[in-house]
Amino acid sequence: MKDKTLAQFVFETREKLGLSQSGLAKKSALSIEMIEQIESGQELFLASTIRQKLAKGLKVMPKEIKPYEKHPDLSLLPETEQVTFIKQRILEHDIDGLECPVCGSRLITRIAKMYDLEDNLVLVPKARCEKCPFQIRG
Repeated sequence: MKDKTLAQFVFETREKLGLSQSGLAKKSALSIEMIEQIESGQELFLASTIRQKLAKGLKVMPKEIKPYEKHPDLSLLPETEQVTFIKQRILEHDIDGLECPVCGSRLITRIAKMYDLEDNLVLVPKARCEKCPFQIRG
């Protein structure tokens, strides 16, 4: 298992079930494009909803898929210039086209309104990737 990729696991499991990619897509309620991306190795980390749907189609438990996913090492991302730039754009409400610095997917952003000890309003930019675990917490 250690050397097997997510793509290999999905392909082999699908083949054992005698399903085509389109057959798995139908059974999983996922697009054929998503199945192709997973099996070609383009998708290395799955959102939990995709993992659940894929597991249903492959007749396995979601926890059986998770070990094959490759999770980005987010410890390598301290407050970088890129993260600072993203925070500034969020505060300026200039969020069109913001991409995750880890995987390049779309960032989901918001501005949290918080108060400091003197009851002053503090705006905190927040972001999370729609595909990988990357987050900006403020």
